[in-house]
Amino acid sequence: MTLDLLHTCILCGLVGLAGFVDSIAGGGGLISLPAYFASGLPPHYALATNKFSSSFGTLVAVTKYHRAGTIDLRIGVLSAAGALIGSAIGARIALLLSAAVINSAMLIIVPSVMVFFLGKDRLSAWKRWKNTLPDQESEIELKLSNRKLVFLSVMIGFVIGIYDGFFGPGTGTFLTIAFSTFIGLDLLQASANARFANLASNVSSLVVFLAAGKVLFPLAIYAAAAGVAGNYIGSVLAIKKGGTIIKPLMTAVLILLLMEIIRRRYFA
Repeated sequence: MTLDLLHTCILCGLVGLAGFVDSIAGGGGLISLPAYFASGLPPHYALATNKFSSSFGTLVAVTKYHRAGTIDLRIGVLSAAGALIGSAIGARIALLLSAAVINSAMLIIVPSVMVFFLGKDRLSAWKRWKNTLPDQESEIELKLSNRKLVFLSVMIGFVIGIYDGFFGPGTGTFLTIAFSTFIGLDLLQASANARFANLASNVSSLVVFLAAGKVLFPLAIYAAAAGVAGNYIGSVLAIKKGGTIIKPLMTAVLILLLMEIIRRRYFA
């Protein structure tokens, strides 16, 4: 299947925008995947070609974040390992549950996550005000905190990997929120580590699609170039602006995700 020049340019523009959003806040698939479908690509080819472009774009974003020193490789690798296992389980769950059940569950989950995310700063400030623990930790406490860090990194990747396997949109956003909430990373570090974990699941899926011959070349190459450009610009902007751009964009992604879930549940 081939697209004319105009439709190819429109598609690549949307994929570039998706890469920009994804590199900062996650959720780029909410833009790129509908763009592939709107271009008339059959579902499996749309999914496969989208994974190709997003994988290369995410790789660029991860490289930029790593060079800026915002990625903790231990957290990234552990969460990526958990995500690979969780994604496989999530795919199995998707085969057992109907789309209506999944969408109904997400109608509860997404607004809850949004409320928690927007109110998290006030909750953290209240906890700091109430906190009476000493500033320094003993060596035993430090070892326990390291073990807890390992456990949380794996579990974040595993649990959100399950979500990625059976539903998918907004995975990077949920990873960012989880890293910020449960591990205590600032939004820039959380976003950077989320990209690393998401890269693992993207590459894993891409290998399967490539083996099945579902990636449409050369369209995938053009789209990948646009995705790389979007991810590069987005990651540079995120590194410079930090939470001042990440939080508003993540809020927008959560709203967009909720709208997409409502559309699937009631209008698809």
